Amino acid sequence: MRLEERYEAAIRPLRQEVEANPTIGALLDPAIAPAVLERFLIQWCALGVQMTAPVEGWIRRAGERCWGLGLVGISTRLQAHAHHEADHHLMFIADTRALVARWNDRRSPPLSAEALLAQPATAAMRDYIGLHEQTIAGEAPYAQVAIEYEVEGLSVSVLPRLLEQFRRVLGDEAMASLSFLREHAELDVGHTRYNRKMIQLLVAARPSAIGLLADTGAAAVRAYLRFLGECLAAAA
Repeated sequence: MRLEERYEAAIRPLRQEVEANPTIGALLDPAIAPAVLERFLIQWCALGVQMTAPVEGWIRRAGERCWGLGLVGISTRLQAHAHHEADHHLMFIADTRALVARWNDRRSPPLSAEALLAQPATAAMRDYIGLHEQTIAGEAPYAQVAIEYEVEGLSVSVLPRLLEQFRRVLGDEAMASLSFLREHAELDVGHTRYNRKMIQLLVAARPSAIGLLADTGAAAVRAYLRFLGECLAAAA
């Protein structure tokens, strides 16, 4: 079995978990109440700011540490990828404000965008952020590659179906307020190909780390899915 195939075999249980995830299933339910789905989106965007704002720095810092470990090719690619993530959280802020304005025009109780943006981090968010920080500061900062590969892979495997559900339930007008999600559904197709190349380079350079890479990527995705579950629970 090739090294890349060994990684894919190690991560396959996670991919199956994603497909069976109850939060994803609930969000894709044809009978979901429009108000619940709309409120979920507001919470996702508002809290997503805290999970997105550090991304550029995480990737850049991981690249710097990889350089120090002699993983020059990985370091160069991470640094380039970091540049592409700059200021993406600003889209989430704008989307939160637009979605809240739309909600307040049509639904009650009224919401405050500023209050929603100021919410404290949830347990899953703290786990997700902590995983990044521990990975970058630890002995295997290159595992950041697996985090990026698996989390951005959700934009390829799951996000298009969610966007179609948002359009079906909430209409085309609501889609105009989802700039972050719409853009990442497109951008992350290319990012995932880019990350796959980094995984290939990495497992060739560190074949003994395949299990660690899969475990780290899986931990990030599981934390993100728990975060989506928290957003849905807040909306129900």
